[in-house]
Amino acid sequence: MSPIAPDKMSFMEHLGELRVRIVRSLVALLIGLAIALPLSQRLTDYLAKPIQATGNTLVFLAVTEAFWVQMKVALIAGLFIASPGILWEVWRFISPGLYHHEKKYAMPFVVIGSLLFMLGGAFSLFVVTPYAIQFLLSYARPGLQPMISVGSYIDFLLKFTLAFGLVFELPLALTLAARMGLVTAKVLAKNRKYAILGAFIAGAVLTPTPDAFNQTLMAGPLIILYEVGIVCARIFGRKAKPVPVAEETPA
Repeated sequence: MSPIAPDKMSFMEHLGELRVRIVRSLVALLIGLAIALPLSQRLTDYLAKPIQATGNTLVFLAVTEAFWVQMKVALIAGLFIASPGILWEVWRFISPGLYHHEKKYAMPFVVIGSLLFMLGGAFSLFVVTPYAIQFLLSYARPGLQPMISVGSYIDFLLKFTLAFGLVFELPLALTLAARMGLVTAKVLAKNRKYAILGAFIAGAVLTPTPDAFNQTLMAGPLIILYEVGIVCARIFGRKAKPVPVAEETPA
């Protein structure tokens, strides 16, 4: 029995569905923000520890700066808390393009996607940014002392935390694209050299320091995640339909 074809939706129906999913994702984000808001001061103090470990103190240069910093911390923390709900809405939006028997992957998609997002954020906070901060503050010398604004520092941390969270979704994105028939493991493997080059370019552009070590800290995980994506695409990718062989007619 052949699988049931994916649901067909008009362009306007897709737009309506997208609006619904965006609204529900925003509701999930607001719930995550409400959970994270009471913890925002503790989270901000925790994020300040790498600076304090170097003997420096954070300052705020505007009356409202400390307040908005805690709001930003709460918002990003709320995003991580709400990531399962947001990924569920992403799945619900793309599921009409899948066969009915493929929709059973909803829960693994949400769980694995959430774990990868959190793992990427943790990798940034505990591995990448501490080394970057030490490197950047090593330029301090007599007559050139750092006076670090809490707003610029937290923005620095949160941007990298969010970026690494999104980067760690690469294997899931490649697997999903392969499952939908957009790419194949063979095509991904064939373009491996371009992926490696792109990983080091991304490391050079996105990392805050010019040294090769910190660039490798970003490029290395990207390359590993790409290889994981190839393996997953090979295992879970949509299989090509066998071409029927025409039967020979008797002469």
